[in-house]
Amino acid sequence: MTEQPPAAEYRIEDLAHLSGTTVRTIRGYQDRGLLPRPERRGRANVYGDAHLARLRQIADLLDRGYTLASIKELLAAWDAGLDLGGVLGLVAEIDGPWTDEKAGRISRADLDTAFGGTSDEDAVSEAVELGVLEHVPGQDGEFLVPSPRELAVAVELHSAGVPLLAISGHLREVRGHVEHIAARFVDFTSEHIFQPFLDHPPTEAEAAEAAALVRRLRPLAQQTVDAELARAMRTLATRYLRRHLAEALPGELWGAGERDAEAAGTGHAPGGPEPDAATAPAPAPAPAPAARLASGPAVAPRPAPGPDPVALPADTLQAVRELVGPDNVVAFITAATQREVQARTMDALTASNERDATSSVDGGGAEQR
Repeated sequence: MTEQPPAAEYRIEDLAHLSGTTVRTIRGYQDRGLLPRPERRGRANVYGDAHLARLRQIADLLDRGYTLASIKELLAAWDAGLDLGGVLGLVAEIDGPWTDEKAGRISRADLDTAFGGTSDEDAVSEAVELGVLEHVPGQDGEFLVPSPRELAVAVELHSAGVPLLAISGHLREVRGHVEHIAARFVDFTSEHIFQPFLDHPPTEAEAAEAAALVRRLRPLAQQTVDAELARAMRTLATRYLRRHLAEALPGELWGAGERDAEAAGTGHAPGGPEPDAATAPAPAPAPAPAARLASGPAVAPRPAPGPDPVALPADTLQAVRELVGPDNVVAFITAATQREVQARTMDALTASNERDATSSVDGGGAEQR
């Protein structure tokens, strides 16, 4: 019969040396319930290979990014007889990245350049507090950027004239709303999908099934938020721009399209004077879209049905105003547009007639031959 070698025994100092940790850390793990208590031998505490293996497990999990609280739960599952591999796979899936965006780095000099070349310590501190930037240990003047897209948004907003501290304040507000949405999605999926896995320690098969569900559901929250945000922006932004542009633009420019559309059927705008013969638009073979005029960006369409808006360059509008006067801008551009449509229609008819004539001549020659 083969004699078993005696079990290894360690003093706490030896255990600390072999595990690569400290006596203070070992005692802290014992207080937290992460490490079993040693065997008492007289006045000495004796540790064994099980303690050494557990310390190495804890170190490995810490290196993989787990917190001591989550490690305690995992080790409890292990002690309950569960396969730690399946549980670790589920926890790793949950703790994994919820976006395919890769983190980047930026130097302080490049950061200052991106925001107009000025250095703003308060704004940088605010960005670090929000997690938009992270200090790189041991490298002063270098930052980790967890989300380059988020930083790019801040750069664009600042270049459009938004102060840096206003951007960070806006981010805080948005983050609060988004965290509320995330909490609701977690509650929703927990109730309807993950509840069977939450009322007892999962088996190896259940942990693998739950991990697969997390992989499937991971993109759904972002897809839902993206779609709903696009819908809300389309509705609210359009409504907002319509209202404010209607207040800011002169009535004759904002409503030109609608009045021109009415005049096309009656010969003049209801309630308005008869059009002057020199500037009245000539009838066109097909209705042409009238121009809505603005001296700046494109004008959003009004809620009432009408032709699509057409934004004209500011210098073009100024030239027309100088040529015909401010009161005749709409009539002049409308007439010019419809005249161009008529000219193109006539050109098309002429070209079609010439093609028919050519075809007829060619056909006659073929018959003669």
